[in-house]
Amino acid sequence: MYKFKFADIGEGIHEGKILEYNFKVGDMIKEGETLVLIETDKVNAEIPVPVEGKIISLGPDVGKVVHVGEILAVIDEGNQEKEKSETVIEVPDENDEAGVVGKLEVSEEVIASADEVDEKIESKGRVLATPVARKLASDLGVDIKNIKGSGENGRVMKTDIENFSTQEKKRSIISTVKNIEVPKTKLNDGDRREKISTLRKSVVKAMTLSKQIIPHTTLIDELDVSDLVSFREEYKEMAKTQGVKLTYMAFIIKALVKSIKDYPIFNSSFDHENEEIIYRQNINVGIAVDTPDGLIVPNIKNADTLSLFEIANEVERLSSLAKERKIQLGDLQGGTITITNFGAFDAISGTPVIKHPEVSILGIGKIMKKPVVVDNQIVIRDIAPLSLTFDHRIIDGADGGRFMIAYKKYLKNPLLLLMS
Repeated sequence: MYKFKFADIGEGIHEGKILEYNFKVGDMIKEGETLVLIETDKVNAEIPVPVEGKIISLGPDVGKVVHVGEILAVIDEGNQEKEKSETVIEVPDENDEAGVVGKLEVSEEVIASADEVDEKIESKGRVLATPVARKLASDLGVDIKNIKGSGENGRVMKTDIENFSTQEKKRSIISTVKNIEVPKTKLNDGDRREKISTLRKSVVKAMTLSKQIIPHTTLIDELDVSDLVSFREEYKEMAKTQGVKLTYMAFIIKALVKSIKDYPIFNSSFDHENEEIIYRQNINVGIAVDTPDGLIVPNIKNADTLSLFEIANEVERLSSLAKERKIQLGDLQGGTITITNFGAFDAISGTPVIKHPEVSILGIGKIMKKPVVVDNQIVIRDIAPLSLTFDHRIIDGADGGRFMIAYKKYLKNPLLLLMS
């Protein structure tokens, strides 16, 4: 019998909700076929099986939560000589930090399981642990003796090391924040309770973490984008003939990456523990996408190397996949700076929250026609509200102001965006 378990799919995902089983007890299943669709706080992941056989039993019911390491199915391979108890095929590459398994909804490639291999330990007094767990503990400087293993017979697994390290960091952060006793929420007559989605849980954690450890400050300004509006109107039909939907977001992103070239600290992260600024080599611009389940932030990789039309295509592709919950983990990983478009839901402006571990986020409000004074004359112009929120630990207000000046210079003049 083969016990097929929910393995680590990376990105700190430790649980998911069963959305759908593609097979039932008694069915035959082939190696590589998708057994189950699991909703995580990042993506909906299709989980394929690594063996062929008859399904004897299935894991948690549809709608229930399954945790990493729990059994998804017991499969009879027709070979009774040896009972297997892990979903392991091979030892994972120690340099592969993501540890992704399964297949995302939009992928046609089956990714091999990256669960861990048991280590046979005979000497007494030594902690029972997998080789990968020992290597990770050594790299992170974690004393493996302090960790309670979740594996068979108390064996310490890779996920145990990761969880312990994460909790230690959180405890360090929380110790610097004043403890606040949150009062219980009581129901009044007619009130009702509703469980939040796994995606919303992810948003809650991310926003709470960001506001706990990052001192936010926001600069708000307005920009005359009349030339940009005229430029887009002139060329959007030409872009359509080439299969490109030329929205303002493409220009907004292009102006951002050019500003980052002038002020690279806005494309960095702050390592508080080591008191170091990490300047990111790649400029991966996240775009906040509103979905029925909550906010998802995919990012455009190496946006500074893309043309205006290429950026427009990426915005359309990522937005569509995010709204359909078919986004891949790779599209969510590695973001270095984020843009949120308040104008998309008819808002004038806002003060966005930084996506940790990034240090800045740009908010764009609704472009509106407003009366302004030009050469001592009142004229009607297209005005875009801007809000730049940044990490005040490493970016001062003057730096934010200089960055905003550079950004406005690029965005108000579309021809500058077309120059290398």
